Amino acid sequence: MFKKEKVKNKHRKIRARISGTSKRPRLHVFRSLKHIYVQVIDDSKGKTLLSASDQDVSTKEKGKSAAAFALGKEIAKRAKEKKIKEVVFDRGGNIYHGRIKAVAEGARDGGLKF
Repeated sequence: MFKKEKVKNKHRKIRARISGTSKRPRLHVFRSLKHIYVQVIDDSKGKTLLSASDQDVSTKEKGKSAAAFALGKEIAKRAKEKKIKEVVFDRGGNIYHGRIKAVAEGARDGGLKF
């Protein structure tokens, strides 16, 4: 199997167990080679409540992990404005490492609870 197919299979298995509600929406992370995107999704209604990418935030530090950490803080700030305190973390089939972990740590640092 190719790497993309493995990630898709993992994501299908994760999504079978994880779903977001209006009280506790799902924080989904998509990672491409160049950028990282985050969405807060209410699966019961099928709506995206918030979205952001690393292109939306500016950071003084260089590197993709620093941008991912800043993205996590930004999505937590936007979630607080919409009175969202708790989320379910969906890593999107990726390993909890590197940029995915940086987004999670940034969101926790910003005040979101997983």
